[in-house]
Amino acid sequence: MPGEDLEGGRLKNRGNNSYSSYVIEDREARWTSWLIPMFVVANVAMFIVVMYINNCPQKNLGFQQKCVARFLGRFSFQPLSENPLFGPSSSTLEKLGALEWNKVVHKHQAWRLITSIWLHAGIIHLLANMLSLVFIGIRLEQQFGFVRIGIIYFLSGFGGSILSSLFIQKNISVGASGALFGLLGAMLSELITNWTLYTNKAAALSTLLVIVIINLAVGILPHVNNFAHIGGFLAGFLIGFVLLPRPQYGWIERQNLPADVRVKSKYKGYQYVLWLVSLILLIAGLTVGLVMLFRGVNGNDRCHWCHYLSCVPTSKWNCDGT
Repeated sequence: MPGEDLEGGRLKNRGNNSYSSYVIEDREARWTSWLIPMFVVANVAMFIVVMYINNCPQKNLGFQQKCVARFLGRFSFQPLSENPLFGPSSSTLEKLGALEWNKVVHKHQAWRLITSIWLHAGIIHLLANMLSLVFIGIRLEQQFGFVRIGIIYFLSGFGGSILSSLFIQKNISVGASGALFGLLGAMLSELITNWTLYTNKAAALSTLLVIVIINLAVGILPHVNNFAHIGGFLAGFLIGFVLLPRPQYGWIERQNLPADVRVKSKYKGYQYVLWLVSLILLIAGLTVGLVMLFRGVNGNDRCHWCHYLSCVPTSKWNCDGT
């Protein structure tokens, strides 16, 4: 986040007439965050519905393996040997809209590219994603409003689902991780396109890059869908250049500037260039991805090393099930 909030701040003169002497003073954020909290409530509510439909005690009647937390009744979790994340069965998730390549491509169920974003494999999965969403999303919504952040969330989740479907075609996939990584990507592009507004540029960039790299590195572990992370991050990164540029200092307070200081353009030249290039790449990327997906293309056939982006086999684990 910028050290100075341009939308909620005001210009302050430090004692001379040079345009560069104007800085932005912080004020309270202009927007009240309500969309991100609503997303959290919706995801939690959806998980409760999934667990109700799953009804582990009824499914496991007569089986030796017992449900976890049986005191919860029909809301109890599948045996840990089946789902170590404390959640429902794969069949329940698939029934309720999990991302599954065969159903998307051959059974014309493209809606799974969206519904899978609202499903989670278990309570651990849900808590990790919702905590991340609160910490990342609320601040972004306060700065840029619900419309722009909502668009980034949905399109990033959609982009993550497309890339995931192209490379993971034997297993189902669920989770809001693609949308979350899209918000991270948007934070990075927002930093770049509004570079002149930051006071501690190097610190802000290095901190954000470390967070992104660590999260992507975790994705190379087995049973983690890093393709959703990468697809969501790339989509959010491009959308950030389109939706999150901030006007120049003087444009907001142009009426209060000295007579000899005038700002002719709302945005800087490089912001317009980044906006145009990113919009073209975003449209082209989503279009090419959808065309390849519905033609039944297997991304692994086109990129023989790409599977290492989602799982790197070691002596401790293999990637056969990912």
